[in-house]
Amino acid sequence: MELKIFHIDAFVSESCKGSTACIVPLDDWLQDIDLLQISRRNSVPETAFIIKKKNKVLLRWFTPEIEMDLCGHATLAAAHCLINELKYNSDKIIFETLSGTLEVHVKKNVYQLNFPSRIPLQTTLPNIIKKAISIQPKFVLKSRDYILVYECESDIKNISVDKKILDQINLDPGGVCVTSVGNSSDFVSRFFTPQSSILEDPVTGSAHCSLVPYWSDILKKQTLRALQLSDRGGLLICENKGERVIIGGKALTFFKEKFSLKSIL
Repeated sequence: MELKIFHIDAFVSESCKGSTACIVPLDDWLQDIDLLQISRRNSVPETAFIIKKKNKVLLRWFTPEIEMDLCGHATLAAAHCLINELKYNSDKIIFETLSGTLEVHVKKNVYQLNFPSRIPLQTTLPNIIKKAISIQPKFVLKSRDYILVYECESDIKNISVDKKILDQINLDPGGVCVTSVGNSSDFVSRFFTPQSSILEDPVTGSAHCSLVPYWSDILKKQTLRALQLSDRGGLLICENKGERVIIGGKALTFFKEKFSLKSIL
């Protein structure tokens, strides 16, 4: 079986390279182990598999290690692939996923993801995470991910993480997000995933399901401009909608290829 694969950078801007996702269109689902093998072969933070079904699209996300319950940048990349590469004839895409029905609207080449809000609650920081990070936060919140809140953007830029220590905690499928107010944006963040081959995620759309309601409440703003301060960087234009959050960004196709399923299984 020969499959098409599209390498797409999501949440790009003039100064941000965004996060790469691989998109693999299918006619029918392969075995889960096959989907995982393809994701390992791709060696990017997320691979999304899509199946077009009349007026909706089935969507699943895999890291090189596990299936994810939600992924922002790979959803944006999947929408871009459908519109620009597979000529999907609509400016509204309905995805059926493990996190329920997700809508993406396309407006002037900006993909707006309609995701569930995940309001983080105050908690204590596990000792493993405390030992793994070089700068301690002001306070700690948690929803799916741990949200570590800091005083300023320089803390976020300068923080370092000891992967060997962090890997001692299992947050499947979550991670550790560090955040603060931004200098040239409303807020900034970085995201680290324990027990993952890729420690720092370039851009983490799903983490903004928690970051947006938090910073919206703190800053008293409904529309927020967010920067993820990874090496590649990412720009996200977000809106708090109560039980939902809108996470918007642009995407570019980096390259496309074909591969034989037999070659990796």
